[in-house]
Amino acid sequence: MTFGYLLIAAILFSCILADRFSGKFGMPALILFMAVGMIFGCDGLFKIQFDNYGVAEKVCAAALVFIMFYGGFNTKWQSAKCVAVRATILSTLGVLVTAGLTGVFCYFVLHFSYVESFLIGAVLSSTDAASVFSILRGKHLNLRDGTASLLEIESGSNDPMSYLLTMIGISLLGNADTGNIPLMIFMQLALGILVGVVVALIGIVLLTKTNFIPEGLETIFVIAIVIFSFGLAELIGGNSYLSVYLLGILLGNSRIRNKNILIPFFDGVTGLAQILIFFLLGLLAFPHRMPDIMVPALLIALFLTFVARPIAVFGILLPFRCSIRQCLLVSWAGLRGAASIVFAIMVIAGGGDISLDLFHIVFMVALLSVAFQGTLIPKVAEKLDMVDNSADVSKTFNDYQEESAMTLMRMYIPKGHNWENHKICEVSIPTGALALMIKRDGDTMIPNGDTRILAEDSVILSVPAYESKEDEHLEEVLIEKNNPWCEQRIRELNLPQNQLIALVKRGEENLIPSGSTKIHEGDIVVLYR
Repeated sequence: MTFGYLLIAAILFSCILADRFSGKFGMPALILFMAVGMIFGCDGLFKIQFDNYGVAEKVCAAALVFIMFYGGFNTKWQSAKCVAVRATILSTLGVLVTAGLTGVFCYFVLHFSYVESFLIGAVLSSTDAASVFSILRGKHLNLRDGTASLLEIESGSNDPMSYLLTMIGISLLGNADTGNIPLMIFMQLALGILVGVVVALIGIVLLTKTNFIPEGLETIFVIAIVIFSFGLAELIGGNSYLSVYLLGILLGNSRIRNKNILIPFFDGVTGLAQILIFFLLGLLAFPHRMPDIMVPALLIALFLTFVARPIAVFGILLPFRCSIRQCLLVSWAGLRGAASIVFAIMVIAGGGDISLDLFHIVFMVALLSVAFQGTLIPKVAEKLDMVDNSADVSKTFNDYQEESAMTLMRMYIPKGHNWENHKICEVSIPTGALALMIKRDGDTMIPNGDTRILAEDSVILSVPAYESKEDEHLEEVLIEKNNPWCEQRIRELNLPQNQLIALVKRGEENLIPSGSTKIHEGDIVVLYR
């Protein structure tokens, strides 16, 4: 048993090292986790014998639950809502189109059986959220036209549809009555949505309106409701992955207590879940079998990348007047990963009669996808001129901390101001604030207490960040070109009575606005509700 503990520690250390050096190898860390699993596997250096698909299914399904939940929990709705419709269509209709085209290719070109072709299309129809999130954040890759948020929502929400198709394929594999399939689809979707929404609303009420959850136990409570949501949906025939994703979206975008603690906690849990899944998938793989499936896997990967995915993406996004460049990038970023392999394990663990080496085909397709597509995403984005260097991709996630220990404020001193011709030590600077610099006639000076303030100076103050109360809310709004506030003065805006614009962030400056302040493209407007 002691050796087992040491082995687990060695595996985790190996994955941490793989993540640490992934940038030097120029590929996503997740693929290196797979490589670590293969090194420890039966064909690797450590010769660990593991081929129990039943155990692998249970472990990977449990880990995938928290990856799905955190994919929703960490999606920032404020950034994502402008692309939510097209992303949702991509994650539903796009999955169906991709699965259908891939199945047709496998049936007519590779001559797989009808059910086997359907299953290949089903398990490979979704894009992998863990891989997409890892690349966007690891490479600090912010994309134009809301493309980062589009990919985040699509990859985070399309696993439930792929899971539904996989369940249909398993039913067909077991010769189930096809007449029950429409009812199963309805029950999966309706009950999955119902469970996710109801459990989320109960959780939000308990975390915001009551003291039922003791201070410090919010993480335990959220773990409990995630597991409860998944289990309840599974019990009554709903789509369990859909329920936990909706639970994550609703909880993550509500004003629940101690979210600043919950986000880093579940970020760590998800990181461990990703390591576990990708390592276990590598451990389950037998590299000596790869040559036998290399040709069909390579053909399927090429078809998915250059035919099925682009047809689905262009067919859905072009009617929304998305640019060709954006469609090309979204097509290329359709990575296959852990979810596809986990669904393939579910098929095998289900015990159906299938002649294909389904696991290794899907494993190889995912490996090729993450290795080549994933590695090249930054270069493809750059070639398509889709990289937005003026924005921060971290702001599209809920774990981005907009608050800081201090913030900077510029005070312009007009003629007649009560600070004019006074020394710094003589004026009434707000408590906790510090005069950092004075901008005068194009020059910048570092002041001391004896520095005299002149008319037309700009005094830059460091002031403590404001801690809002439960009944107050500050919200940041990025002003894009099509925003109705763009190039409007604040007094011209028809703001509700319970709202005001408290701050305008422009570049490195924080401006205290007045009615005559004009809002420009690229400004970040801080709304007080």
